[in-house]
Amino acid sequence: MAESRPVLDIVAPFFNEAQSASAFAALLDTLEAAVSQRFGMAVHKILVDDGSRDDSAERFSQALSGSWQIVRLSRNFGKEVAVLAGLDQSRGNIVLIMDADLQHSMDTSLKMIAELVENPDVDVIYAQNDRREASWRRSQLARLFYSLINSSQRFDIPENAGDFRVMRGAVVRALTSLRDKRRFNKGLFAWAGFRQKAIAYSPENRASGTSKWSRLNLIAFSLEGFTSFSVIPLRIISLSGMLAALAGLLYGAKVFFEVMFYGIAVPGYPSLMVAVVLLGGLNLTLLGLIGEYVWVTLSESKDRPVYIVRDVLRGEVATDTPPGASGT
Repeated sequence: MAESRPVLDIVAPFFNEAQSASAFAALLDTLEAAVSQRFGMAVHKILVDDGSRDDSAERFSQALSGSWQIVRLSRNFGKEVAVLAGLDQSRGNIVLIMDADLQHSMDTSLKMIAELVENPDVDVIYAQNDRREASWRRSQLARLFYSLINSSQRFDIPENAGDFRVMRGAVVRALTSLRDKRRFNKGLFAWAGFRQKAIAYSPENRASGTSKWSRLNLIAFSLEGFTSFSVIPLRIISLSGMLAALAGLLYGAKVFFEVMFYGIAVPGYPSLMVAVVLLGGLNLTLLGLIGEYVWVTLSESKDRPVYIVRDVLRGEVATDTPPGASGT
């Protein structure tokens, strides 16, 4: 890209966002004008179609203006992978990651860019969801999740921080060098390090459609995080097994004491069933948890690309597809 001034790349993955295409393209145009005026930077837009089943890519291609490209993946690989596909295409001095559903506002984006431009000692500015709309139970579960996953780590995954962030080019190159097949971006952003700063924000209401994240998706995503970045679940199950063994030992001592000194008959069926159910449940839980870790290890050991590009649509500036676009 033959630009003499600094370039801001905007990476935005999307999946079935045809209804919000026009509004998001208009937001990008407004953001581009503001970035050019305030910071003197050129803007290149990199959208990633994560296997949409509607005409999202076509609508975006009709609505976008200026320098842009749409990377269309061969199928739905998930948002975590779609973000990597966009970062692989990025060559800008600064990169902004945002969603295409209009929940990430222009004001917060400009605030993060300004923080990064004005603070040369900071490498990453990330938006931290203040979760004002979240219920008390969900807030407590989120707090418990981050407390567990951050225990015994040399780095901390910030609570309620997602992909909405601004990074310098060096950070992007570091992230694209991490070719995990099972990706948990929250953990990868934290693992990569660099000097990071948080900015609180409240997500905007969706322009259309509904969230792609169900409760089951969130549970699976949380489990993905644990199996990728924490051994705490295994330690919890191991500790539970030790406590169960200790409880059995104490109960056995109690029964022996009662039989030897008081002649009390040993209870049979109920105590036996409790022991079988308890120990059987612990064993099956541990076996299933180990299976999750083994599956992650197996997925990482296969020599498959992280994603596959179907094709790339381009706007004003045409460039060759850079190395790594196949997702290797």
